[in-house]
Amino acid sequence: QVQLAESGGGSVQAGGSLRLSCVMSGDTDSPYCMGWFRQAPGKEREEVVEFAADGRTTYADAVKGRFAVSKDNSKNTLYLQMNSLNPEDSAMYYCVAEFGICTSRIEEDGYWGQGTQVTVSS
Repeated sequence: QVQLAESGGGSVQAGGSLRLSCVMSGDTDSPYCMGWFRQAPGKEREEVVEFAADGRTTYADAVKGRFAVSKDNSKNTLYLQMNSLNPEDSAMYYCVAEFGICTSRIEEDGYWGQGTQVTVSS
């Protein structure tokens, strides 16, 4: 079992950047598929990026070329660098960890953080 704590959200103007952090604690020695999800008011939750235990990444089309995920294993921290932000990126961003390989059940079976709010103004 793991616990996840996100930080780094805030308010920026369009074109700006933010870096989100997700600190993992607990069973950090086991392999996990990790991901960032986001949900805006009135919209469905969507996966932003998936980061497999072997380092493979899968980005949503909406963020390709603008967002970059990385992981510092020494700090048990997953990062999401977000550049060229636009108002459509405004949402609550959540970090998720699924034990083992990445599957389609990451939302149902994964561990979730409390989220961090990102607001982009035009």
